[in-house]
Amino acid sequence: MGKKVKGLLNFVAMLTGALVSLAVGFAMTGGTLTVPWLPSIITVVAGWIVVLTTLLSIVLAILKQ
Repeated sequence: MGKKVKGLLNFVAMLTGALVSLAVGFAMTGGTLTVPWLPSIITVVAGWIVVLTTLLSIVLAILKQ
């Protein structure tokens, strides 16, 4: 594969991972996605941790370029 194709596939994989992580994180913070054996406050905190670390990783990936 050429460099451009690999770069495009890496970007698509990163974008897909970021969108899925954000969807899961926001679903946890909004109460749509829960873990049955955990109190809801722990699920909300975990959701915010997912959202914040995803946004941080996006910023760091952009700065690395």
